[in-house]
Amino acid sequence: MSEKFLPKNDLEEKMLAAQNGHMPSEQFMLELLDMQVFIPISDSQAIGGFNDHQKAMPLTVKDEAGPEVLILFTSPERSRPFTDQFPEINGGLLEHFRWVLDRVGSGISISINPEVEVGIDFDPQMVTQLIHLSAQQQTES
Repeated sequence: MSEKFLPKNDLEEKMLAAQNGHMPSEQFMLELLDMQVFIPISDSQAIGGFNDHQKAMPLTVKDEAGPEVLILFTSPERSRPFTDQFPEINGGLLEHFRWVLDRVGSGISISINPEVEVGIDFDPQMVTQLIHLSAQQQTES
């Protein structure tokens, strides 16, 4: 850690607490479902920063091991150093993590804050578990 990570929002505070062992991982996962994440997107129809959810393509990268990785961030500001490597990314969406899970297919990994010292990666099996947890919570409410 070259610089001290300073949380800029509630999600980053909870992520840091979980990473440092101050919050049980199960509690973090439950709270993450209702937290907002930033989804970098490529949208050929972008007009003045407005993006149509129907045409937006989220940023994904291919992992060396094989699965596709959906890239998310805790805020638009955290995304910039990473997304600067992808000139096709011209916008983004702020949505709840549950909304993202409702729309991802099976076999995909998710990385929140790649190349940031406070982040988390979910392999496809964990993504599937989170999808089931989200669906179970929605059924119960």
